[in-house]
Amino acid sequence: MEPSLSQSEPARRPIVRLRPKAEARAIRHGFPWVYADELVLDRRTQGLAPGTLAVLEDAERRALGLVTVNPASKITCRMLDRDPEAQLDQAWFEVRLARALALRDRLYPAPFYRLVHAEADGLPGVVIDRFGDLAVVQPNAAWSEVHLPALVAALVSVTGVATVIKNGSGRARGLEGLAEEMAVVQGKAPAGPVPVPMNGATYMADLMGGQKTGLFYDQRENHAFAARLARGARVLDVFSHVGGFGLAALAGGAETALAVDGSAAALELAAAGAAASGFGARFSTRQGDAFAVLEALGAEAAQFDLVICDPPAFAPAKPALEAGLRAYERVARLAAPLVAPGGYLVLCSCSHAADLSAFRNASARGIGRGGRRGQVIHTGFAGPDHPVLPQLAESSYLKALAFRLDG
Repeated sequence: MEPSLSQSEPARRPIVRLRPKAEARAIRHGFPWVYADELVLDRRTQGLAPGTLAVLEDAERRALGLVTVNPASKITCRMLDRDPEAQLDQAWFEVRLARALALRDRLYPAPFYRLVHAEADGLPGVVIDRFGDLAVVQPNAAWSEVHLPALVAALVSVTGVATVIKNGSGRARGLEGLAEEMAVVQGKAPAGPVPVPMNGATYMADLMGGQKTGLFYDQRENHAFAARLARGARVLDVFSHVGGFGLAALAGGAETALAVDGSAAALELAAAGAAASGFGARFSTRQGDAFAVLEALGAEAAQFDLVICDPPAFAPAKPALEAGLRAYERVARLAAPLVAPGGYLVLCSCSHAADLSAFRNASARGIGRGGRRGQVIHTGFAGPDHPVLPQLAESSYLKALAFRLDG
């Protein structure tokens, strides 16, 4: 008896095809996304379930690689593997995770870092932050939701972490049509905030209820630079979250640090981190809307030797760009008068849509409108555990500008 097709070979994967005028060269050279208007969106393609694996072909029917398809997303296809026959099993994930881990092991003496930075680490839409023997996974693309069990098994195998938390929240999942969910998928939930050593301070990360994965590792290098400016300084850390710049500044020898944030829970974690670091007596907090607090400090004629403003993304997408740049300009305008003569102002942006030039110009305008002048002494970006895929501008999102203001 002849074997059936299903017994002798795997079912053929569906094929999605680029339109004749679509630029296949960009895909061949490493661009990882295909937008809906670049594809032949026939009824069969539109009927594919989000997260389906398919073979991407150019208009001449030449295979370009294995992609994941989500007809509900503007980014309809994400490149997974140049081999159209690749199998997304645990071993496939282990290869990518081992490569990501090798970089972080070389960079950091302790296992606290971003382990996977989405497309730049070969796992599109997937973010994994590591906190010692715990890891937080953000499966922000439909395919990673489908293959989460294999990903988690590979993560445990490669890193040896005991606990894996799924953080299914955030704007990116909404764009993929995914529901929000927070769950422990391996091991046990932490009993409380997790202490994270970084730049000579101890940060307290709420992995189950905090923002994003509980801590922003991307600012680590910029924290370190600001700490070099902080020796003997009075420091103001605005949009501080769990004390990012303020605690690093105290570790660098700051005299005092005042953390400002709208979240009482975040400030409680910041204060706990200051106490755990031995800085409690030099650290204080002020809860409130950051703009309102900046205005109030101005009215009080408060002065600081180092002011840092690290706001959320005011321009997360192009439609918000102009309004976002006005918000960055306003931050700079309100913060500049608070800087003592000859002091320092650090301004940050994590907006994808605002490139470095636009952000620098908005910051300079705001400083000028605040009655000050200054020189840029440092331009910072995300740390090396947040690698950049050179073909994908969106993977380079974080900018930090350090100004020395006039006397």
